[in-house]
Amino acid sequence: MTTSETPSSGATESTSTTSSPAISQDPMYQMLRHDNVSGFNQARENGQQCDLRNCDLRGLDLRNINLTGMDLTNAYFRGADLRGIDFRGCCLDGASLADAKISGCYFPPELGAQEIQLSVAQGTRLRHACT
Repeated sequence: MTTSETPSSGATESTSTTSSPAISQDPMYQMLRHDNVSGFNQARENGQQCDLRNCDLRGLDLRNINLTGMDLTNAYFRGADLRGIDFRGCCLDGASLADAKISGCYFPPELGAQEIQLSVAQGTRLRHACT
């Protein structure tokens, strides 16, 4: 994967369309890695931006996270606790939900139940045209 540092934020930006999940240095992403979902939500409410494309979110407890309108292209959610998350309005193209807990989630209506189930059971990547 080819990455570059963004001088102002220190965030890592991916220039590849398919790659291994990345551990970003973005401060908001690091909040999630340290189980600080409430801090992440507060930062978003205060207008901070976060790029979660291509990010490694495996095994994280993301319950109660506000992902409204986020681009989650190629995000890797293996084994994550996603219960109750509203993914409507999010771009999930290429995201993988392998072994994730998804009960109570809302997904974009363009994603069928079978595709979501395949991603959870087999780790297939979601095909979701982002608008």
